[in-house]
Amino acid sequence: MKRFSNITKLSRPEDGLRAVIEHAPQAGAMAASWMERLRPPAMRLYALRRRIVTVAVAVAAASLLGHVMFGANGWVVYRQKRAEYEALQKQIEKVQQDNNRYTQQIQGLQSDEKAIEKEAREQLGYAKAGEYVYVAPAPVPAKPAPPANRSARK
Repeated sequence: MKRFSNITKLSRPEDGLRAVIEHAPQAGAMAASWMERLRPPAMRLYALRRRIVTVAVAVAAASLLGHVMFGANGWVVYRQKRAEYEALQKQIEKVQQDNNRYTQQIQGLQSDEKAIEKEAREQLGYAKAGEYVYVAPAPVPAKPAPPANRSARK
């Protein structure tokens, strides 16, 4: 209440109007002094208005460009996703080719007698009467090279 201690309660409306009329010159003088104080910065702001707007537009464009390039769904992420998509498409194509090849092998084994005979000879080592099956010995693993210096031995 101390902030408003100089405000008095007026009993009649005419008193309020009279108070406004009496203080009008003071209010006009206060408004004029404010105008004189604010005029130089306002004129400077008015003179620089084009530069201010240009800078604001440039900042907005730069932030928009940054968002488009590096945002959550920006160009960089798009390129990564596109590369991943293409790699997955190649993998799908390879798997489909393998699937088609296996399907053809299965169909051949189900219907073709020569395919069945070929698989039996290759995988199971079967032979017809009078034939000999030669089996190559398993390759011997190479010995590891000896250590280069004595400190490596224990």
